[in-house]
Amino acid sequence: MPSRSLLVALVLACVALMVVDSTSGEESPVAPVRRVAGEVLGPAQAGVATVLAPIVGIPDALRTNADLREALAAAEADNKDKELELLRGPYDENRRDELLGLCRMTDLGYALAPARVIGYGSAQSFSSTVTIDAGSDAGLRPDLTVLNADGLVGRILEVTSHTATVLLIVDAASSVGGRVGDNMENGMVDGRGGLADDAPLDLRLLDNTVVPERGQAVVTWGSEGGAPYVSGVPIGEVSRVYEELRLGTYRAVLEPYVDFTALDLVGVVVPSGGERVIEAGCTVQGGGVS
Repeated sequence: MPSRSLLVALVLACVALMVVDSTSGEESPVAPVRRVAGEVLGPAQAGVATVLAPIVGIPDALRTNADLREALAAAEADNKDKELELLRGPYDENRRDELLGLCRMTDLGYALAPARVIGYGSAQSFSSTVTIDAGSDAGLRPDLTVLNADGLVGRILEVTSHTATVLLIVDAASSVGGRVGDNMENGMVDGRGGLADDAPLDLRLLDNTVVPERGQAVVTWGSEGGAPYVSGVPIGEVSRVYEELRLGTYRAVLEPYVDFTALDLVGVVVPSGGERVIEAGCTVQGGGVS
């Protein structure tokens, strides 16, 4: 084992050599040795660096690829959200308009329980009915008025705990008391049994001498106790008038305000009362709009 004095001597020699090399520049006695070492070891170092560079860079490359995959996944999710938003845009806008229109219907002074149409009656039943997603648990019962943002839809026929069947005013068995808005003449509005635009409503005034005029608006006359129809709900507009010569009377054809082939959000007129919560610009009562 080297003695301590030998180690000290070697350290001092190294320090002296470093001092001489740093102060002598190109004249340093160590310079030739350094040049020879550089010429021999330099190419080897360069080769080793070339070989090891891809290996050393693997962690960074893997980290970069992971970041790229994460960014790509985020971009794809964002695109899907935007596509869904574009697809749902018209639907959401229509639903918002229906809700706001239903809120405006509350100006008639009635509390409304909102519901959605979830099915149309069977063609084999020979009746024009729809099913809504609210029933006795929501306070509904037979002979309540059903309307939407455009006007009168019909009346409830029967209920279960969570659904109700609504007879539409276009059904052939439906008869609604109607009143001409600008002259207050009363009559009966009868359905023809169809849903499409080519199956409108018939209006017969109680006074046979009064001739309905095209463009006149007709609203509900109203039933005693508001059942099955409350008063003042828009029904339709006079589009044509026929004179029945044999009977000496007139028959008016009404174009209903409601599009019965595109029913969605409706409101059922219910007795007022319950917790009141402000929502969507109108008052919601017990989960219903009022």
